Amino acid sequence: MCTVVIDVAEPGGSRLLAVRDEDPARAWDSLGAWWPEQYPGVIGIRDRRAGGAWLAIDRSTRRLAVLLNRADVLDLPEDRVRSRGSLALESVAGRSPHGILPMHGFNLLEATPDAARVISWDGVTLTETPVPHGVHMIAHDALDDPATARIARWLPEFRDRPARSDGWEQRWVDLLAASAELDPTDDAAIIRDNRPHGYPTQSLLYCVADIGHGGLEIEQSTLTAPGHWG
Repeated sequence: MCTVVIDVAEPGGSRLLAVRDEDPARAWDSLGAWWPEQYPGVIGIRDRRAGGAWLAIDRSTRRLAVLLNRADVLDLPEDRVRSRGSLALESVAGRSPHGILPMHGFNLLEATPDAARVISWDGVTLTETPVPHGVHMIAHDALDDPATARIARWLPEFRDRPARSDGWEQRWVDLLAASAELDPTDDAAIIRDNRPHGYPTQSLLYCVADIGHGGLEIEQSTLTAPGHWG
């Protein structure tokens, strides 16, 4: 479970806030060029166990991709299921997922200066949802899903603070801090502790990114304690 807020501008460019939830015991590496031979020029947040990425960017092509897990109905033995860690890396290399995938469910958010979209896989069907202009949120289900408590609670707040002017990063981070006043086990929390819900994941970090025709900038901030702000 992760959360992304994105503001897609007209005529172009996107700005986003992405919060990563993962098992704190699963080792990872901060933003870096961890794949120089296979993906030259790509930087991302690396999962050491599988070698893939939660989020990846290519500044030369101004592409960004971020991976969010979702429920699925995949009917495969676990020893035949492939890691989803290659998805963000392949995406920023210009190779989006297609066909039938031996992977558990996901939402893959892809953003360039000209457009953004969500590619979703539920174990049976691969679908694509263009992200319209304006501010949107996605987590473990559909884009702007009103049944997702954190989206229902916080999307109106982010829409009241669009990322179209200077200082947008701080305004969105301040709102993220305000959201952290909720208990991290609350369904409406963005900074999360998912253990009471049956998952070992907790919020570990967040990134803010600006994707435009003039360049792609990104900044990572790591939480001092998993699942807690401050």
